Amino acid sequence: MSTAVWQVTIVVLLAVLAFDLVLAIIRRNKETSMREAAIWTAIYVSSAIIFGYSLGEWNTTQSRSEFFAGWITEYSLSVDNLFIFILILARFKVDKTKQQLILLIGIILALILRGIFIALGAAAISRYSWVFYIFGAFLLYTAYKLITESGDKEWKEGRVITWFKTRGASPIIIVLIAIAFTDLVFALDSIPAIFGLTQDPYIVFTANVFALMGLRQLYFLLGGLMAKLIYLSKGLAIILGFIGFKLIIEAIHGGGTHKIMGIEIPEISTGFSLSVIVGTLVVTTVLSLVMSAKRNNSQDPKKLAKEKPE
Repeated sequence: MSTAVWQVTIVVLLAVLAFDLVLAIIRRNKETSMREAAIWTAIYVSSAIIFGYSLGEWNTTQSRSEFFAGWITEYSLSVDNLFIFILILARFKVDKTKQQLILLIGIILALILRGIFIALGAAAISRYSWVFYIFGAFLLYTAYKLITESGDKEWKEGRVITWFKTRGASPIIIVLIAIAFTDLVFALDSIPAIFGLTQDPYIVFTANVFALMGLRQLYFLLGGLMAKLIYLSKGLAIILGFIGFKLIIEAIHGGGTHKIMGIEIPEISTGFSLSVIVGTLVVTTVLSLVMSAKRNNSQDPKKLAKEKPE
């Protein structure tokens, strides 16, 4: 990608982030309505879709597929990250009028951390092909942890947070520290995931930025959905496990090995990866909503009263 394209992209995306920051400061004492949050979320998602489609027009169709695969994966991880933000802000009872700026600070921190890891990851991959083995193994481990964890999301205070509390740090400072650590953990997951789908630094960067755009507004939409998307973590585990497997296969091919015991090692295309990612998210989302509805019906006091024998 040319330097001019990079410069224009960075300027435009920074301008959008600056606009969001100014908007958050202006509206810091106002609550974001569901209608407003829905409109802004739709605008940011539509912008990502338009950008991804146009990428195939002025670049290549392969880059379009890679962007959408990367953006959808990173957006899913960002939503999971946002759920943790919801738990942290609820745990410390942060006033809704203060959540605007805290959320935006958390998103900016996430962008900075991911930018650092993108640069480090790109440098490592360009020099050492065996890094794919490490990335792949890390994603497989993360997938295993997500599969084996309990269905209910929870956030526990770590030693660092406890240390700051004992030193008399204010709740806002503790919340910001907790969100920064959460961003760090999710950055460690997201960067190997995106490099498993594309090694183009431009696509890696733009997919991550678009995945983080509008999360402040999305936060106010997801509060009621958190308890319903019960299988989101399981879906992410399948996606991360698949990408981890794909990375290891690419590392084997990169080492010059194309057959093991006479069996041809398959090459996983970007189109197939995109199908797996979208299909997994659709299935887990629908299944989550169906099971949540059944659970709510089974716990409905009126229904229980009718079923109770006289």
